[in-house]
Amino acid sequence: MAKKIYDIKPPKTAKKTKDDIKPFVAAGKKKASKDSCQRKEKKFPLKNVLMGAGVLVAVIAVYLFFKLPKADIQIWPKTDVLSYQQTITADKTASLNDLTNNVIPAQYLEEEKEESQEFPATGSASNEGKATGTIKIYNKYDPPSPITLKSGTHFLSDSGKYFVTLQKIVIPAGKKQAGKITPGSIEVKVEAAESGPGYNIKVAKFSVPKLSGTAYYYSIYAESSSDMAGGYTGKIKKVTDDDIQQAKDVLTKKLLDDAQNSLKGNISSDYILTDGAISGETVSSSSSVKPGTVAETFGYKAKVKARTLIFKKSDLDKFAKDYIISQMPDLKTLLEKSYAISYTPKSIDITGGKMVLSIDFSSKIYRNIDKNFLVSSFRGMTASQINNSINSNFGEQVSKVKINFWPFWVVKAPRNQKVINVELKFE
Repeated sequence: MAKKIYDIKPPKTAKKTKDDIKPFVAAGKKKASKDSCQRKEKKFPLKNVLMGAGVLVAVIAVYLFFKLPKADIQIWPKTDVLSYQQTITADKTASLNDLTNNVIPAQYLEEEKEESQEFPATGSASNEGKATGTIKIYNKYDPPSPITLKSGTHFLSDSGKYFVTLQKIVIPAGKKQAGKITPGSIEVKVEAAESGPGYNIKVAKFSVPKLSGTAYYYSIYAESSSDMAGGYTGKIKKVTDDDIQQAKDVLTKKLLDDAQNSLKGNISSDYILTDGAISGETVSSSSSVKPGTVAETFGYKAKVKARTLIFKKSDLDKFAKDYIISQMPDLKTLLEKSYAISYTPKSIDITGGKMVLSIDFSSKIYRNIDKNFLVSSFRGMTASQINNSINSNFGEQVSKVKINFWPFWVVKAPRNQKVINVELKFE
């Protein structure tokens, strides 16, 4: 019997064949992929990179060509010196500079200081001293009538110390009203009957011993309102004329220094205080005691006043510069950094508020050069054309010109004004 031939494999056989082929197919795919990567690595786009770099270089070159160029032009103008000497007045009544009358404003300032201070007494007292003080004597005698006491009348304090009157006294009569007496009274100075510090008693009440046993004893009496002082024995200190004079000298000098320093401290840096434009005076001074007073120390009080006349440096400079400008030729400009001034006071009246100054001042001047105009006119010019333009406009007024273009390939000033720099040199 003839053998059958199948065009299509049975399912089991086909599956077995497919499984057998898979490894070979997978291996083939991996190999194909590897070969493809190798082919891609071998085909690096160098041509494209070079083309991109060329474009970038071209762009940068164009940018630099238009952005880098700049021009620096240095011009040395010739200068002349103008020097002047003037006499001007700084006046406290002026508010503005007056170039016609040579006046500038001034300011008057003053400062007061007052103080008291204790000073030691240096004198020596060898005699014994008696205490003194004041008492008030009352008269309530009824019927009311004035009472006269002779000089030297003794008064006895409630502490047992005797004091005597130094002059004749008339004690006014009291006033009787509604059966009551309002005593008359008088204040008198008394002195201790004996020397010594024991009589420097506190406030006390006093009677008149010699009136004892009379109708006046209980009607005439006295009292003090302050302590007695000045009683001493042996050597003690007393105030001398020299002590008082020295106290005045020391205190007033201190106060004047303080006042003047305070005055200087209140002057701002823009103001000028010249030598001799500050002064001081003693307004008042006094000692708490008279020469010869027995005391270890004494007080001295003084009041002083310091005054000054000042002016602004800016006002002085403006006057001088305005004067130079008024004298210089047309088309000239002041060279600020060359300006110089010195001044000397000729007379100073602080109280009157006027100061006369002698001033010396000077400045260089040069031909006025409008840098903005030059920058605009130099656009697109060569160095030779710039030189010719400067010579044409300023001629002998300029001593030197230096032109620098950058970078090296630039032969003309840029069209952009912002990169053209014109500088005036005066060295």
